[in-house]
Amino acid sequence: MSKKEDRINGLVTILKESNGASVKELAAEFGVSEMTIRRDLKELEERNIIDNFYGAAVFNPREDNPLNLKDENEMNYTISENSHLMEFEKNKIGKKAVEFIENDDVVAIDVGTTTEKLAQNIDDDLSFTALIFSANNLIHLLGKPNVEIVLPGGSFHRDTGMFESLEGLSIVDNTRATKLFLSAAGIHDRLGLTCAYPYEVAAKKRVIKNSLEVILLADSTKFGNVSPAFICDIDCVDKIITDSGISEKWIKIIREKGIELIIV
Repeated sequence: MSKKEDRINGLVTILKESNGASVKELAAEFGVSEMTIRRDLKELEERNIIDNFYGAAVFNPREDNPLNLKDENEMNYTISENSHLMEFEKNKIGKKAVEFIENDDVVAIDVGTTTEKLAQNIDDDLSFTALIFSANNLIHLLGKPNVEIVLPGGSFHRDTGMFESLEGLSIVDNTRATKLFLSAAGIHDRLGLTCAYPYEVAAKKRVIKNSLEVILLADSTKFGNVSPAFICDIDCVDKIITDSGISEKWIKIIREKGIELIIV
């Protein structure tokens, strides 16, 4: 195996384990020039093995990565399948999040399996308006008699349960929320909040802009992860509600940024 092949294999290993690294860091690690690393990363990006985000390289975890060899009978991601991961922790996060909803609030509830636990745990007596984007949250809120539901609608994406359309975005643009309960597939101190699919981003960005307070609901496994689609910098968040599995490193990062951290 050539030195280049050794180096490229080493790059992939580092990016898989660290969830991202800069060109400068990688050049120092392998003792080569930044130009050499950039050429290696360009080759890996062309092979769909990594993604490049604003000068940082990140391993591509999606199914189209040639390194992710999967059995043809293995099930693809579904929201129902994902809802069983960290379910106990997500339920605790959802219950805590409900405490921040007040009567007459206008609350935006993002797509996701953690925000779903918020919708499930809403008290029947609570009276507010909910801007929602997904079928799972709609199903849970239909049984809440005092919740006025705003659903922008559009094409239905089975993988996330999200409704999405250009027409729906105009509804989001004209809705102001007192609180947004946001979800993210990845939370990284340098690369920010990310999600799995680009079609999620437009609604997320608009509702963040139109909300007085942004509350991120995320279980502890999301911290340090990076997904392909960029939502916003972590500084856009006012509060984070997560479980006790969060690391001391991340507790320090969040508090240093002045974000209120609530651990359940």
